[in-house]
Amino acid sequence: MKEIDNSIKNNRYSTRTEFIRDAIRRMLTDFEKEAAIKKLAEMKGHLKGKAKYDDEELVGEIAVRNLAKKMGVKLD
Repeated sequence: MKEIDNSIKNNRYSTRTEFIRDAIRRMLTDFEKEAAIKKLAEMKGHLKGKAKYDDEELVGEIAVRNLAKKMGVKLD
């Protein structure tokens, strides 16, 4: 509790509840990022050997665009 109270004093939080809610939101965001990274790694693995490109960055970009398309995210 002491650490939470110190964070409240030193940051933008006005209550413990607000601090805890934000911490949960951040954890959920981290979990979403981890899941997206795992998906990208899987997609990159599927493209390996099938891609006509030797440049790994280009293969990674293709994987990102495919994942974004699957997730309904518009990149441009």
